[in-house]
Amino acid sequence: MTAIRHDWTRADIRALFELPFADLLHRAQTVHRAHFDPNAVQVSTLLSIKTGACPEDCGYCPQSAHHAADVNREALLDVDAVVAAARAAREAGASRFCMGAAWRSPREKDFVRVLDMVREVKALGMETCVTLGMLKGDQAERLKDAGLDYYNHNLDTSPEYYGEIITTRTFEDRLDTLAQVRDAGVNVCCGGIVGMGESREDRVGLMESLANLPQHPQSVPINYLVQVAGTPLAGTAALDPLEFVRTIAVARILMPASVVRLSAGREGMDDALQALCFLAGANSIFYGDKLLTTGNPAAERDRALFERLGIHAAAPAVRCAAPPAEAVVAG
Repeated sequence: MTAIRHDWTRADIRALFELPFADLLHRAQTVHRAHFDPNAVQVSTLLSIKTGACPEDCGYCPQSAHHAADVNREALLDVDAVVAAARAAREAGASRFCMGAAWRSPREKDFVRVLDMVREVKALGMETCVTLGMLKGDQAERLKDAGLDYYNHNLDTSPEYYGEIITTRTFEDRLDTLAQVRDAGVNVCCGGIVGMGESREDRVGLMESLANLPQHPQSVPINYLVQVAGTPLAGTAALDPLEFVRTIAVARILMPASVVRLSAGREGMDDALQALCFLAGANSIFYGDKLLTTGNPAAERDRALFERLGIHAAAPAVRCAAPPAEAVVAG
C-alpha cells in the first residue's frame, strides 16, 4: 500500500509531470491498484439548485453576474423538485447526488431549505454533496447534522495564478471554508480546473496545495475548462489533452486514497481520451446530460463506454442511511 504523504515539494511534483508519459501512467496505475478496484468508477449526478446571478467574478463561470454569458437566472428550487431529480439519478445508476448553488455564501432562509434537501436525498439511500460557496458560523456543523457526506469547494488553480481568475474572494478564503468542513467531520471534495491559460508550474502549484492539506480531499475533481461565450476565459488556448491526462495521473500519485473525478469537460473528450484518464487513475465521473450550466456526455454514451472498457459503477463509499431523528429537526 502506498504511503500517504503531506510533505510533497514542488520539485517532487514537477519531476512527476516531467516523467515520460508511459512511465507516469504506469506509476499512477500501480498506485491506483494498491488502493482501488481498477475497474470500478464512482458515479455522481450534479444538479444546479440555484442558477445564475452569482456575485463572484470567477473568470470561467457563466453564472457570474459580472459576465455576459447567456445563462437564465433561476431561483432556489423547491425541495420536492430536488428529491425527484435525485430519485431519477439513483434509478439511472448514480450513487451520489450533488447539489450546486451559485452563491458567494448561503443566506439563512435559503440554507434552511438546503438542509431539507440534504435530509431528503440522504433518506433515498444516496451519498449527499453540496457546493454553496463559503460557509460561515455553524453552517458546516448543521450540514453534518442533516446528513451531508461531502462538501465541494475547489481551489481552482495555484495560489500564484488565483488572482488572474478570481478577485472577489481569496485563496485563503477557500482554505478557511475547507477547514470548517474538515472540522465538522464532513468529507471534502476539492480539486481544480486546468486549461485556464495557466502554466504547468501553476498545475504543479495546484497539486502541491491539494496534496499538502492536513487531510487529502476524499474526492478530487479535475476539471478541463469548458469555454463559455461571454466569460473572460472564452477563447483561451486549449490545453494539450495529454497534459490533462498527466494532471490526472499526478493527482492519483499524490493522493493515493482519494477518489479522483474526471469532471467538467468530458463532453469534449472522445472515448479514447476518457479511457486514458481512467488508466491514469480517474475513478469517478459526473453522470447525466448537464453539469450545472454546461453539457455532459449522455448517460447512454457513458454506459456504452463502461461496457467497452469493462468498467462497473462503484458502490457508495460512505454509509447512506438516513440521518438520526434528532438531526432531522436540527437547524
